[in-house]
Formats: sequence, C-alpha cells, structure tokens
Amino acid sequence: MAKLVVFDMDGVLVDVGSSWVHVHRHFGVDNEHSLQAYLRGEIDDMEFIRRDVALWIARDPTLTMERLRRILSTAPLMNGAKETVETLRKNGTRTAIVSAGIDLLAERVAIELKMDTFFANGFVADCAGRLTGEGILNVRLDGKDQKVKMLTDMFGLDKSDVVSVGNSRYDIPMFDVSGLGIAFCPEDDDTLERADRVVHEKDLRRILDII
Repeated sequence: MAKLVVFDMDGVLVDVGSSWVHVHRHFGVDNEHSLQAYLRGEIDDMEFIRRDVALWIARDPTLTMERLRRILSTAPLMNGAKETVETLRKNGTRTAIVSAGIDLLAERVAIELKMDTFFANGFVADCAGRLTGEGILNVRLDGKDQKVKMLTDMFGLDKSDVVSVGNSRYDIPMFDVSGLGIAFCPEDDDTLERADRVVHEKDLRRILDII
C-alpha cells in the first residue's frame, strides 16, 4: 500500500475540468486570449492569475473571497472521491492535493474529504475581503513536481512510497517524482503515454484496484 497519494484536483477530485473555468462560466467570461498567451510563453503564471481575476472584477468590482467561495461550492466531487480517500485514510495512507487550481476549492475538498494537506493558488484580498486583483502563486502549472518532492521529504518517505494521480500533461512532472503515476480519465495523449497505469472510467474508486 502506498504511504502517500497525491491528487491533482480539477478533473480528478472534483468533476469540473478547471476551477478557474468554473468561475469564468459563472461570470460569463472567457480567458482564451490569456491562455494562448500563457502557452506561447508571453506571460507567466502570476500574470495569468491577474488576468483571470481582472475578468471577474470587471463583472463584479466588489467581488469578495466569500462570494468566490460560494461560487466554487457548486463544483461537485468526483464520483467515488469520498470513498477513495476514506479507504486510503483507513489504511494509513496520507493524502494531499497538489493543484494549480483555486485554493478556496482545494481547502473545501481537503476538509470535506479529511485529507492531510493541500497546495493550490489563491488571491490577495483587502481588509473587507474584496479581491485586490493580485494572486498568490503556490503551484506553478508546470511545477507540481516540486510540491510532491516537498511532501515526500516532509513525511520522510522515498519516491517508491508515493503515488500521484492526475489527468493532464501538467501532471506528468508529478508522475516523474513518484513511484507510481496514475492517469485518471486523461485529457491528452501525453498523459496517457507517460502514466504507469490508466483509469478510463469516471470513478475514482478504480485507482484503489491499482494501488
């Protein structure tokens, strides 16, 4: 049995492809222009966050963390997520979230599923709880391996003790620093090819058969 299982969040623990897009859809905005600029290397992760938040604030200039939390509360857990994490916990396996998604959702999921810890990206708010437009970068989209290595060291584990579960090419670095990388309903061929094992069924409990 693994001693630590690290999960990506969006599309893995929650049944939404992106927590960012979940909020975009709520406000009826589109970040495709910023996404393409990011993929071309024209902007970095922090600027990507700023541009996304600017889209929301343009629709709601008094947007607060609490309202954002309520919007994200509608994102459903993935089928089987609760049972999967509960089974791992009962077997003494630690669980963590490493996501470039939104920390308000990661916090909710970690608490609801009684996970050990989480890393995700957040926002700066003023004294009234309103978003200032600045972000807090905790997890670079292409740097999730750094957090997995940090968790491995923090818990005094070896690479072979760690399982990572993700669904996109940005999770491949997690696979590379884990003893076992599981692609859960992979979004692209790169993830499919680089994972050690693949689950195609949209039921997170299927990873238990592998672990």
